[in-house]
Amino acid sequence: MALPCTALALLSGPAMAHDGTHAAGLLAGLLHPVSGGDHLLAMIAVGLWAAAQNHTARRWLPALFPLVMLLGALAAVGGVALAGMESLIGLSVVALGMLTVLSVRMPAWAGGLLLAAFALAHGQAHGLETPADGASLAYFLGFSAATALLHLAGMLAANRAGRLASRVAGLGIALAGTWMMLA
Repeated sequence: MALPCTALALLSGPAMAHDGTHAAGLLAGLLHPVSGGDHLLAMIAVGLWAAAQNHTARRWLPALFPLVMLLGALAAVGGVALAGMESLIGLSVVALGMLTVLSVRMPAWAGGLLLAAFALAHGQAHGLETPADGASLAYFLGFSAATALLHLAGMLAANRAGRLASRVAGLGIALAGTWMMLA
């Protein structure tokens, strides 16, 4: 499953989800993470990479990401800007893909710090696109739930397909991220 999705992502044009469009409500929040290749691939890669970590990290790394992402979104809504946000988002796709390819295992705190940096950037982008109509809570809940589901999808794919398939998918994700950053 991950391999065909990665192949399709490589064949598509750059699809950055952060185009400045301000959608509203729960459905917009649920759809936003799958509307651009950058977020979609990074979130699946979080799950693929987390599946290769120790038992403790496997449980809390995917939960940490949406929580820190929410902090980044709240910071953006509050007017706090993260310099280089789009570059960090692109880097997250490449780095998470490569962590998966190389099956890098690191202490949970180090993995948590890395994911937190990436989550802040993704959250900033979502926060900048928060609807002005007062439906921001529903929007935040939607993109957080969709992000968690994409992490779970990556973990399930890794567990079902095995380490080699996860590494191949990670390579596809890293290549797609590189292409997105260069396009």
